[in-house]
Amino acid sequence: MRAYSSDLTPPWKKQRPAPEVPLERDLVVEEVTTGFCGAVLSWEKSAEGLVVTLEDRFGKRRVFPLAPRGFLLEGRAVTLVRPRSTAPAAPSRTASGSVAVPGARARVARAGRIYVEGRHDAELVERVWGDDLRIEGVVVEYLEGVDDLPAIVAEFAPGPDARLGVLVDHLVPGSKESRIAAGVTSAHALVVGHPYIDVWEAVKPSSLGIESWPRVPRGQDWKRGVCRALGWPENTGAAWQHILSHVHTYKDLEPALLGRVEELIDFVTAP
Repeated sequence: MRAYSSDLTPPWKKQRPAPEVPLERDLVVEEVTTGFCGAVLSWEKSAEGLVVTLEDRFGKRRVFPLAPRGFLLEGRAVTLVRPRSTAPAAPSRTASGSVAVPGARARVARAGRIYVEGRHDAELVERVWGDDLRIEGVVVEYLEGVDDLPAIVAEFAPGPDARLGVLVDHLVPGSKESRIAAGVTSAHALVVGHPYIDVWEAVKPSSLGIESWPRVPRGQDWKRGVCRALGWPENTGAAWQHILSHVHTYKDLEPALLGRVEELIDFVTAP
């Protein structure tokens, strides 16, 4: 036997759910019970619930509750509803934490430069500050060590419109690097540094899933000693790529490096 519904209302008499239409200013609708036709001016909560204010073409205004199927839009019954609130999207950030500028083109390179000691330093700066540097037009170049830093700075000949910033590894009182840095006396050059033996240490151990950077006895190659202590193959190039792959934002770096790079960018881009 065929099963019949207990609802014997003919299909043509059944009311289909009216489509929901979000409220928006200047939407023209007609209230079904009064025939008042007007544009939406505003909506607000009241003791009876949400109400909408309409204004007709003569400037007359009336307030109506938002009842289901309470309005006609282009002759069709609709249910007006509050528009979904969309929270403003938070501005996206660059890896350095600054506000991103979508679609911004790289600025023509400035005459000023930032020098870093080696390739790994340059790759780390690019990973975190690359977007900012392109917008500011700052080029980062790497040296193979800083033993000849005073001569390198003299050859660059920094000036008011061509400032030079230098980032030095292991710049601590009494170190060889500190004595070399003291030889740079130009007012248009700034030499700053971090306390780490190598820029590898500027990456937070937690970002790599290790407790701390191992201590390597004096006289041993520091990078190879780190690889041995951590059980990594003694391939410093591969080890660095592994470290760099775990750097995503400034939060993966130690503050002692962050502050110095920001200082150099400010110095080179100052008017």
